[in-house]
Amino acid sequence: MISTGVLANFMDDRFENTEKLYRAVYPPQVADIFWKRDGSISSAAFADPKGLSVDRGGGRSDEEAVADMRGRFAGHIISLYVKNCRDCKAVVRYMPSRQNRYHSQIHGGDDTILLSKSQRRALAKCAVILTPRPL
Repeated sequence: MISTGVLANFMDDRFENTEKLYRAVYPPQVADIFWKRDGSISSAAFADPKGLSVDRGGGRSDEEAVADMRGRFAGHIISLYVKNCRDCKAVVRYMPSRQNRYHSQIHGGDDTILLSKSQRRALAKCAVILTPRPL
């Protein structure tokens, strides 16, 4: 068995359809636009003209990814699969930083950064809230 640390050292710009992507979303008390009344995620949580920041799974379990993100972000953590992005023609790019080797972005296309409204709606429907749902 390969340890998570070893696997993470071999990350490159290729993504398998089954790889999870994680995103921190402000709680409703901070940004209620990101949440629907029923506690599910809104498509607004997938709008960022600079590129939608996510952390790639990189071989980590949900628990490991959530714990890592909780150390850097406030709010709830949601996940979706790379396949969900590809199904709506969104492009996933690996963009590691000095502070975060898992950092990636979801773009609207090869030449478009902002996700379209239909892409945002599709991804919101696929998103799973990994931390307790907002009240």
